[in-house]
Amino acid sequence: MKTRLAAHAAVVALAAGANSADAQTAPADPAAEAAPLSDQGIQDIVVTARRQSESLQKTPISITALDSVALEKINVQSVEKVAQIAPNLVISQQSSSLSATSINIRGIGQTDPSLGLDTAVGIYLDGVYVARSAGSIFDLVDLERIEVLRGPQGTLFGRNTTGGAIQLVSRKPADKFGFLVKGGYGTRDNWYGRVRVDSGEWGDTGISVSGSYLHRQRDGYFNNALTPDSKDPGSLNVDAFAVGIRGDWGDFQLSYGFDFDDRTGAPGFFQTVALSADARTYYSRSPNYGGPPLQFVGPDTRLFSGLQQPGGPGDTFTSHTRSQGQNLTLSYDFSDALTLKSITGYRKLLLENVLGLSGQGDLQGLVLDFTSPTLTSVGSVTPYNGYNSPQRQKQFSQEVQALGKVGDFNYVLGAYYFRERVSERNNQSLTLVLSPFALPFLGFPTGVQDALVAQGIDLIGLNLNPVAAYSQVSKSYAAFGQVSWKPQALDERFELTGGIRYTEDKKSIFLQNTANGVSSVVGPPRGNVKYTNTSFLGSVSYQITPTALVYAKVSTGYKSGGFNPRADTLNMFDPEKLTSYEAGTKLDLFDRHLRINAAFFYSKYDDLQVPQFAAGTGGASTLLVNAGSADFKGVELEVTAVPTRGLTLSGSLGYTDPNYKSFLFRNPNTNEITDVADTARFPNVAKFNSNVAVEYVFPPMDVGTLSARASYAYRSHVYFYPNDEVNPFQQDVDSPATNTVDARIALSDIPIGGRAKAEIAVLGENLLNEDQVLYGIDFGSLGFGGKFYSEPRRVMVEFKLNY
Repeated sequence: MKTRLAAHAAVVALAAGANSADAQTAPADPAAEAAPLSDQGIQDIVVTARRQSESLQKTPISITALDSVALEKINVQSVEKVAQIAPNLVISQQSSSLSATSINIRGIGQTDPSLGLDTAVGIYLDGVYVARSAGSIFDLVDLERIEVLRGPQGTLFGRNTTGGAIQLVSRKPADKFGFLVKGGYGTRDNWYGRVRVDSGEWGDTGISVSGSYLHRQRDGYFNNALTPDSKDPGSLNVDAFAVGIRGDWGDFQLSYGFDFDDRTGAPGFFQTVALSADARTYYSRSPNYGGPPLQFVGPDTRLFSGLQQPGGPGDTFTSHTRSQGQNLTLSYDFSDALTLKSITGYRKLLLENVLGLSGQGDLQGLVLDFTSPTLTSVGSVTPYNGYNSPQRQKQFSQEVQALGKVGDFNYVLGAYYFRERVSERNNQSLTLVLSPFALPFLGFPTGVQDALVAQGIDLIGLNLNPVAAYSQVSKSYAAFGQVSWKPQALDERFELTGGIRYTEDKKSIFLQNTANGVSSVVGPPRGNVKYTNTSFLGSVSYQITPTALVYAKVSTGYKSGGFNPRADTLNMFDPEKLTSYEAGTKLDLFDRHLRINAAFFYSKYDDLQVPQFAAGTGGASTLLVNAGSADFKGVELEVTAVPTRGLTLSGSLGYTDPNYKSFLFRNPNTNEITDVADTARFPNVAKFNSNVAVEYVFPPMDVGTLSARASYAYRSHVYFYPNDEVNPFQQDVDSPATNTVDARIALSDIPIGGRAKAEIAVLGENLLNEDQVLYGIDFGSLGFGGKFYSEPRRVMVEFKLNY
């Protein structure tokens, strides 16, 4: 590991890469625009990481920022692609969902996408909190910028940002009329079309409007013999659109946005990679009863064709996600000393997920049947499958801010309100594979055991159809403030910042889990909790030269406690808290031809929330515990170099070293509590990730400007569960290290006439055709585990017309 880390660090240092370099903004000066690239140097980008617009290079926070130009070059269609670029960011798409992810920054995140569990990394779209990781994958139709803020953002962004925050900023309506048409076609009938129209300012009204529409679809990348290509696992059909309205009347400004994303498709094939001895023996007998054979080749071989049974009603193979939101931002500049801003947001989410987690066709087996004189019959059996529908979420948020400058002080003051209602109904199907001798331990009469043994039956299937259902309401109130002192006496080169935020959270839940139509909830089904927290931030920075900044900060974060909706009891857990220390530097050297941004961090967590997944007779369930304490330390490096005209070298490096100080585990078999800190793992954490890229823009020609870009991204090994004692197939369902090579060649600025210009591009992703694991699930107590893979190598041709 140390050798690999050193090697990658050397590559990054020599390549001089940082992906925020791609986030260059075109210079406003026409003379500079015409100058050779080597004369321009590396351009800056404006970010709003501290709720005010400021230079990326003068913001004392570890940030990766990508503008619209960079997003297009990297082909970022949804947020998970950003994980290839940003240091210490891991985004894993969840099995059985078109839109759910697990997001970790600096080792902290939430692996369970349940609507009732909070994330540790906040996603914000135009300043509005997107509360559910289950809906975090949506097509980014028209983004101006993405900002990845690493480390706790508890002062300005509030709860559930212990790992950090990801800001998505939409492109605002333009002042002049214009339109953009873009489309592409590629591997597996993967094609898309996108159009954007800007009205420009309507006369002298100060109002401008924009509208964008996107359609995208592809065939699946696992050949399911039971479906057409358009419904194979991995298939996708997306319709998305966005509307923006901007009003500018001098001191008063208005910005309204509406986004809609509708996704239908079959989740990626969930391949069985581990089986207990009994499960393998039992399911292998399927052909003896007229069923298809067991599909099992072990943990190291990927299947590309076979059978995948439906999971929903009416033999449904496809899932559906619909997300939409509205945001309204109003601001009024009373003076340089005071600006009032209001951010109002409303979002809702609908999920209808075919679980597709059997990894098999319609297997047949011998099952327990009390209507039969032999107590047995032949029927359909499945390791685990189901239909999680409907899942619904609605949220409303209101934030007010006062921003300004008084003398040597800049300030942000604000108040925040959030209300959310979620509900879920998971209709599950599973087969327990049992020895007849195990039946009495489940409450069956010993006569049943004796009757089966007398027939020579060694294994029997018990078909169960548990329903996991709940509804939950959450409310949050907060007040916050942050003040920065930049004394004129020191030419505003020194900055001292302090911030504080008070939060009050309330949650109530109603558990409605059933087994065979009877409530399976142990104890009261309703519960209420209330938590309060005060988070703070202190930082100091010094601008050594106009292009060299050093800083240090200490901050705290808070992740709300609550109820675990996947349990059969009121499994309550406390808030998660941390204190983080960070020091960094941001350097622009050699007349802005070399940029180095580096940060070092150390974080201490108390009451760390750790999920312990354990399937059983109630289906997929999780015990969420405050396992104890842990610390994380690491480094982030982003470097950019423009060594010569037209050539840009870029890359990044992230390293996270997590360590449990204590991890108290209650053994479900012995009820004994032990400290397993020495053997416990950190789920969805990659200790190391890096990215290097090279881009060359050739001298302009009469037919346009030719450019070429190639990149390589590495992510180290990832486990998905913390405790091997609960998850015996942990090492079978893990994700090995990944190596991703992408490339893009484009001929841009092709003159069409007047203001119109065109672009033609060819791009390839995963060019090594590596079998990359997206996510794995260990159904240990059900006797199996599985994982699903990303799309294989893909190539696409794109065309764009811009006016």
